[in-house]
Amino acid sequence: MTIRSKILLYFSTLSIGIVGIAFVIIYSLFSNYRTQEFQQRIKDKTITTVKFLVEIEQIDHNLLQTMDEYTINNLYKEKILIFDSTKKLIYSSVDDTKIKYEKSMLSELSPHNPLIETTEDNFDLVGVCFQFGNRNYYGIAKAYDEFGLDKLAYLKSVFIIIFIVFSSVILVTSYLISKQITQPINLMAGELKKINLDSQNSLITVPDSKDEIHVLASRFNELMNRLNDAFSFQKHAIHHISHELKTPIAVLVSNFEKMETERNAEHLQNMIRNQKEDTKNLSDIINALLEISKVETGNKLETQLVRLDDLIFEVLDEVKRLHEEFSFELELDESIVSEELLSIRGSHRLLRLAVMNLATNCIRYSDNQKAKFRIYIKEDELCLDAVNSGKIIRDHEKQFLFQHFFRGENSKEHRGFGLGLVLINKIIMLHMARITYSSNGNTNTFTISFPGYQQPFQK
Repeated sequence: MTIRSKILLYFSTLSIGIVGIAFVIIYSLFSNYRTQEFQQRIKDKTITTVKFLVEIEQIDHNLLQTMDEYTINNLYKEKILIFDSTKKLIYSSVDDTKIKYEKSMLSELSPHNPLIETTEDNFDLVGVCFQFGNRNYYGIAKAYDEFGLDKLAYLKSVFIIIFIVFSSVILVTSYLISKQITQPINLMAGELKKINLDSQNSLITVPDSKDEIHVLASRFNELMNRLNDAFSFQKHAIHHISHELKTPIAVLVSNFEKMETERNAEHLQNMIRNQKEDTKNLSDIINALLEISKVETGNKLETQLVRLDDLIFEVLDEVKRLHEEFSFELELDESIVSEELLSIRGSHRLLRLAVMNLATNCIRYSDNQKAKFRIYIKEDELCLDAVNSGKIIRDHEKQFLFQHFFRGENSKEHRGFGLGLVLINKIIMLHMARITYSSNGNTNTFTISFPGYQQPFQK
C-alpha cells in the first residue's frame, strides 16, 4: 500500500469514526434524557392523581375521571392505575391502553423498592410506591411519548444526513491532503530516477519549505556529496598511489629478478633481508598515501591532542627493536616550561609516520650510530630537530629535497625509494606546519616547526 493510500485510509477512517462515535454518544445521551424526563412526568402525574384521591376524600370518582378526560392530552395514550395499601385497585384512568405486566410490577413494588422504571412496547412504564399519612399507595402508569420520540427520530435523521455529508467531505479532503503531502515525495522520486553518478550534478532540488521533505532532500544531498567525495577519493587515490608507487614497485621487481639469478647463498640471504625491509617501507608508504589522499579529497583530518615527546618515545621504542646498535637521544630545551607546551593537535597516525621516517633517515645516513631529537620553542613555534652526523646534502641538491624519487649524492650507498621526505613534507603541510633542512659541517638537521602551538589545530 502506498503512503498516499495509507494517509487516505487512516485519516478518513479515524475522522469518520470519531464523528460517528460522537453522533452515537449524543443520540444515546438525548435518548436517555428523553426517557428520564418523560418517566418523571409520568411519575408526577401518578402522584398528583393519588393526592386527589387521598387528600380530597370527598371528591367524586366521576369528577376525577372528568378531570382526567380534560387532561388526557398531557400524555399520549396514557393509562394510570392506583392501588391502596392492600394493592387493591382504587382508580383507573379512562384511557383503554393495556398494561401487560401490571401484576408482576405491582408485586415488586414495596416501601423498600418504591420506584420501577422500564419500557413496554415502545411505551414508558413507571411504578411508584409512596406513603400518605400512615398508608402506602401504589401507582402504575404507562404512556407513549409521541412528541419526544418524534424529536428523537428527527435527531437521528439529521445525524445520518450530517454523517453522510461529513464523511464525503472527509474523503475528499483526505484525498487532497494525501495528494498534497505525497506530491513532493513523488517529485523527489522522479529526480532520484534521473540521477547519474557519472554526471557532475547528482543532487536533487531542495524545496524552500522547512518541513520534513526539506530535511530529507538536504540529508540526501549530503549523502550524495559524501558519495561523490568517496568516488573522488577512490579515483584520486588510485591515480595518486599508482603514480607514487610505480618506481618503488619497479625497484622491488628488479630486486626479485636479481635474486632469481643470484647463486651465492650469503648474498641471496642479504638480498632477501633488504627486500623485506623495502616491502615494509612500501607498506608504510601505501598507508600514508591513503591517509593523505583522503584528506586531499576533502575529508576532514581526524585529529587529537598529541604529546610530541610521547610520540617520539613511542617511535624510538619501535626503532630500537630493529636497530639495537643505534643510539637515540631526546633533549627537551629549557624553553619548555610546562607539559601543555608539548601538545599539538593533529593525526597521531600521520605524525607518527613522519617521525618514523625522520628516525629511519637518521639511522640510514648516520656515520656514528647516533642521532638526537631536540624539542624547543622558538618565536611561538614548537620545533622538533632531528640531528645526525654524516654526509650532508649539497647546496645545489637542496631545492630537489622534497621532490618525488630524488636521491642526493649522500644516499647512493643506501637503499630507498626517494619518497620518505616527500611523505614527511606532505604530512607536515597537512598540519599547517613546515619542514626545513640545514647542515653544519658534517651534521644534518631536519627541523619541523608547528606555528601557534598554543592554539588547538583545526582542519
